[in-house]
Amino acid sequence: MRLSWANRMTILRILLIAPFVSCMLKINDAELSANMRDAIRYVSFSIFLVMAFSDALDGYLARTKKQITRLGSFLDPVADKLLITSACLLLVSQRGHVEDFLLPPTVVVLIIGKDLFLLIGFVIVYFITSQFLIAPVLIGKIANALQLSMVGAILIAPEISAYLPGWIWFLRTLWWSAAGTAILATLIYIRNGSRYIEQYEQIQNEKS
Repeated sequence: MRLSWANRMTILRILLIAPFVSCMLKINDAELSANMRDAIRYVSFSIFLVMAFSDALDGYLARTKKQITRLGSFLDPVADKLLITSACLLLVSQRGHVEDFLLPPTVVVLIIGKDLFLLIGFVIVYFITSQFLIAPVLIGKIANALQLSMVGAILIAPEISAYLPGWIWFLRTLWWSAAGTAILATLIYIRNGSRYIEQYEQIQNEKS
């Protein structure tokens, strides 16, 4: 079966995570000069921009060209989760953080915790119903957009803050907004999953 362009873009996004992580792990390497570390951070930011752009492009292609597939519906959120999880873990670590703009651990826990809860819920729904439930909600898309914006804003923070001293306050608003929407999205997904299971059980009872 030939892959659609939308699915190719999603797979490309997954493949680019490896070089992104590799570059991020070197942005605080003491053996490199300050200019080299900055250059590596710029490369990381460029790779991240390509991945963020592909996230929007694959969805656009899938809708406009009517290329929405079950494979794409599964791979797209997986790619998003892998990207956000790896970026958050790097930006909170000593090796991958941006100097003076360390991402708060609480934000990372809330964002990654959302994805863990969704994974657990996905497995529970499958074991009970023997069906895959992939139903994105608006707040989930907003949370993902905020998280992508947060990562990008942190990666270029040293340059922006030189001209906008209040950039750190914008960042703090952004990362706590990303964490807050992640919590709200988790609650909505839990509600939707519970309703789906209840409806399935009701249908099964009626059949029996």
